[in-house]
Amino acid sequence: MSDAIRPQPGILDIALYEGGKSALDGAANALKLSSNENPFGPSDKAKEAFLRSVHQIHRYPSTDHAALRAAIAEVHGLDAGRVICGVGSDEIITLLCQAYAGRGDEVLFTEHGFLMYRISALAVGATPVEATERERTTDVDALLAACNHRTRLVFIANPNNPTGTMIEAAEVARLAQGLPPQALLVLDGAYAEYVEGLDGGLALVESRANVVMTRTFSKIYGLGGLRIGWGYGPRAIIDVLNRIRGPFNLSNTALDVAEAAVRDQDYVAQCRAENARLRVWLAEALAELGVPSDPSLANFVLARFADAAEAQACDAYLQTQGLLVRQVAGYKLPHCLRITVGDKSACRRVAHAVAQFKGVR
Repeated sequence: MSDAIRPQPGILDIALYEGGKSALDGAANALKLSSNENPFGPSDKAKEAFLRSVHQIHRYPSTDHAALRAAIAEVHGLDAGRVICGVGSDEIITLLCQAYAGRGDEVLFTEHGFLMYRISALAVGATPVEATERERTTDVDALLAACNHRTRLVFIANPNNPTGTMIEAAEVARLAQGLPPQALLVLDGAYAEYVEGLDGGLALVESRANVVMTRTFSKIYGLGGLRIGWGYGPRAIIDVLNRIRGPFNLSNTALDVAEAAVRDQDYVAQCRAENARLRVWLAEALAELGVPSDPSLANFVLARFADAAEAQACDAYLQTQGLLVRQVAGYKLPHCLRITVGDKSACRRVAHAVAQFKGVR
């Protein structure tokens, strides 16, 4: 390739994103606990909508996502005109960076924050900036101290991935209040549905002009394979994002299945309750084996080992037992493994395998 043909500044600084492993060589039935997927899958109503969608796959989808936006607004008590839908919440994050950051600007996030914040910042030529966390938890004071006149976007996930920790609504509000006037706060609520009664920042979006919230159908709704997310924010900001959003970014299938899923809140409640019960069981079982974790409010636990070597060795042993979990050295947590909360059988398999690993060392 000619030396004169070069990508935009920042793009070659992006390390390729690596998702959780989904297969093991020589293991046909590996148990995947590496991507925080809902072990119970989508609701029956969502599955039925998927099957019906086959009759319209030859048609272009709507460009305005009106039916899905209306359903989201009805369920959550929102203004449908301020809802935007995307290819997972990742696309909303990308659109925000494209619209509001560029060369000379800074995009701020916490040191153990979701990797897409850094990737999306670099993709538009902006400078990614990390603020320290306090014991693997978002530190509002550190974020505010890192702000300056170049800060354009501030991302926090609440609960956070991969730590599972979260901060209270009052702290989120304090962060929004303290940002410089040109900065936009983005509340990543990918795991918000796992917290009983949590609005994911909706009230703050309604009361302020500098806050946007993102959500996903990939986690508790069990639709990771369809790639559907949404965002909610001030009307002026949503208008800007829609100007650069691809007109047919979501298929008819994705739109119909997501609408059915969001209307089935009984299923969401069942998944939330079962996840909470099994999450506590798994965390306590690991703690009894000398593997602690912070209280998690998501659908995974971040298991902490003595050092990176022990974490890697445990991961290797789990793979021999057909168990796939996530190493998180890329999140600056090399001594940890992120373990999705599976069903009862999966949790017991993990605890048993870790016990065997600890016993042979």
